[in-house]
Amino acid sequence: MRIIVFFDLPVVKKKERKMYAQFRRFLLNDGYDMVQYSVYSRLCNGNDMTSKHLKRLNNSLPEKGSVRCLTITEKQYEEMKFLVGKPSVKERKVNTNQLSLF
Repeated sequence: MRIIVFFDLPVVKKKERKMYAQFRRFLLNDGYDMVQYSVYSRLCNGNDMTSKHLKRLNNSLPEKGSVRCLTITEKQYEEMKFLVGKPSVKERKVNTNQLSLF
């Protein structure tokens, strides 16, 4: 499964920029990869891991802005079409055999 996080956060004031940086840093430290600006994706192994990371995401939300989350299967993610551009190196196909179990 994949968790995709979309966000639009204000960055006008110094405090807002700090909150943006903290949220982005949380996403990167929690294993999310940037798909596009303000769109991050994380691979999860099953519903239990997905709900664990959704709770962590809820605990790290900024005070202001818009943050949305979408959970999809790996099959659905693979069906994504590139209209302009090409996949990045990080977006190479990862099949379920390559997932680490902890």
